[in-house]
Amino acid sequence: MSLLIALTISIGLLAVVATWLFLGPLAAFQMQIWQAFVAWASFFHNGGKQDGFVKTAVCMSFGAAVGMASVMLIGYLGGLGALAAPVAVGIGAAVIVLAAHIPLLSTIPSSVYGFACVAGLILLGKDMTPTAAIVPTILSIIVGAAFGWVSEMIGGVLTKKAD
Repeated sequence: MSLLIALTISIGLLAVVATWLFLGPLAAFQMQIWQAFVAWASFFHNGGKQDGFVKTAVCMSFGAAVGMASVMLIGYLGGLGALAAPVAVGIGAAVIVLAAHIPLLSTIPSSVYGFACVAGLILLGKDMTPTAAIVPTILSIIVGAAFGWVSEMIGGVLTKKAD
């Protein structure tokens, strides 16, 4: 079968499993399926395989840490009024781009995905502080990247069986 059909089957079935896990057993840890899906997509964006997993896990986790720090910085910039949040986000974005000089952190989009994931959880989570949001975000990222890797492997097996 073609790789596209194989990935359709693999990703579709694993999406069922992932959603069940995140809405069931992993919900107690405040892990988020939407963050895992972003990481899953980032895995493929980064070329898949071990390299895609590492780039996703490292860059998205780094971006999440920068996002957490940026949200925390808003309070310290309170004297700027309505500009506090935009300035904090701008500083975070600059840190992400500057860090891309380090090869392990060179995938800027994945770092931005991580920033957005933690910021989204903080903004959407009931009583979710920045420090409380970072652990479930990073765990969701790692699990999502792992689902990407597994879906790629299953897709490869299904493709080879048809040959």
